Amino acid sequence: MFAELKQILTSKFQIDAEEVAPTSTVEELQLDSLDLVELALVIEKEFGARVSDDELADAGQLDAIIDLVEARSAKV
Repeated sequence: MFAELKQILTSKFQIDAEEVAPTSTVEELQLDSLDLVELALVIEKEFGARVSDDELADAGQLDAIIDLVEARSAKV
């Protein structure tokens, strides 16, 4: 799932692929609150997992976001 999330971040949010690691935080990736809302919508569409922008912000690191999405995903 990390590869899919990395692809989303690089294509939809124009983040350099070299900056995206499992331990990257939303702050390090410079994702603001609007980006997190959009990311939550993309996650729901792509993975069938409902997560809020607040949950994404609270998760902090990408690996925690992945754990959250996997726990709620219909496509695991």
